[in-house]
Amino acid sequence: MALGRRLQLAASALAALALLAGCGGGKKHTATTDAAGCIPLNQPKPGQRTEQKPTKALDASKSYDVVVQTNCGSFTIHLAVKTSPATTASFVSLVRKGFYDGTVFHRIVPRFVIQGGDPTASGTGGPGYSTVDRPPPSTRYTLGLVAMAKTGSEAPGTSGSQFFVVTAKDAKLPPDYAVLGTVTRGLRVVERIGRLGDPATEQPTEIVEIRKATVHVG
Repeated sequence: MALGRRLQLAASALAALALLAGCGGGKKHTATTDAAGCIPLNQPKPGQRTEQKPTKALDASKSYDVVVQTNCGSFTIHLAVKTSPATTASFVSLVRKGFYDGTVFHRIVPRFVIQGGDPTASGTGGPGYSTVDRPPPSTRYTLGLVAMAKTGSEAPGTSGSQFFVVTAKDAKLPPDYAVLGTVTRGLRVVERIGRLGDPATEQPTEIVEIRKATVHVG
């Protein structure tokens, strides 16, 4: 067989293999999204998780971003390290330990907030400790701002692991919630998630899971 003919056949074989791989050969496959733009999931198994409270603040001369990957897309939170040193140090510590991975947004109130960070998915779970960073009186909870959730009996600025992202233009909340940061990328993803809730019950109408959260330092 002529050399040119052999090379042509080899090239055809390689092309066929590449086509099979691209069509999902082996175990690789492309997940499909639903009408809401999310990959459908089963409810992750809830469970209590506890961690040690960090004792050191983050380096205020550096910038910290946390990328939150969900089955509905990803968004990035730029942390308010100077405004909330205890809150941000705790959040970064928990992210690095994988605390948020596999947790869900258990509370979704359209045109208000999406709330997650509770490993029990009950609205009462946390890391086993709390921090306090009382926000300035001028704090406004506007679209894209991320703050820490607390109970009504806890002091202003108290937080555990639960956080919320504001999806309203202005949530009109009192300055009682420690500011974690601001969404700088993926706000459309946050707004998409924000539509997946029942206004009457504040329960999600679809499972939205934090698949992975990662810290990036600049």
